This record gives sequence, C-alpha cells and structure tokens, in this order.
Amino acid sequence: MFDYPVTLTPDDGTVLVTFADVPEAITFGADEEEALLNAIDALETGLPFYIDARKPLPAASEPAAGQKTVRLAALECAKLGVYQEMTEQGIKKAELARRLGWHMPQVDRLFDLRHASKLDQIEAAANALGKHVHVRVA
Repeated sequence: MFDYPVTLTPDDGTVLVTFADVPEAITFGADEEEALLNAIDALETGLPFYIDARKPLPAASEPAAGQKTVRLAALECAKLGVYQEMTEQGIKKAELARRLGWHMPQVDRLFDLRHASKLDQIEAAANALGKHVHVRVA
C-alpha cells in the first residue's frame, strides 16, 4: 500500500535517491545500501508535507521490473492508512478529535510520523472512521 518505487541514480561518487510519486523526498547515500536507508528518512520527511497541507497522500505507483521500493515502518504505515481513510471520507482533524474525545494536539501527534504513537491510539482513530487496523507478520 505504501511501497514507493525509488529511483537510484549514480551522482558524482554518491547515489541520488528520488521518488516519482513523492517528489519532496530526495536524499543520497555513499552507496546503494546507505541510499536506501536514507530513503526511508526522506519519505518520513516528504509525506508530512501532504498531511500538513491536508492533501491526499500520493498513491504508490507500480515499480518497474527490478526497481526497488521503500516502505516506512509498520506504525508509520498505520498512521498513513488512518490519515488516508480520513481524507477519503472528507473528515477533518477537528471532527476526528471530536469523535475520539481528544484534544487537537493529540490528533496532530497521531499523524506525526516521527512521534511514537501507541498502536491503541491508531486503532481508536481507525475505529472512529468505521475501519480496523490489521497487523500480520509475513
């Protein structure tokens, strides 16, 4: 769902990382391995621009044959899933806060990808939208 294809380009001794779907996420690494690690941080930096602007999240396109993808951690993906559902339903943060009985800073932290929210908070938000969080180990 949030597996974004990454473009790795050699760039004067480093590897440049870009995402066609999230143009705000740009980084580099000394080699491909470091570049892919930094790509996760770049997504954590780029995707909040959409949340802050109250815009829908960019859909992850299908990767080309052999193209690598980058995914955020499970907790961050759960946060993005709740945010995506909220925007698809046309629900504003204030309405979500009202439904949950929370203050606005609590809702803001819920969508902060760098904040270690508790899974039960994400589940509560999903339930308030009529959805459920499913976790599995594959």
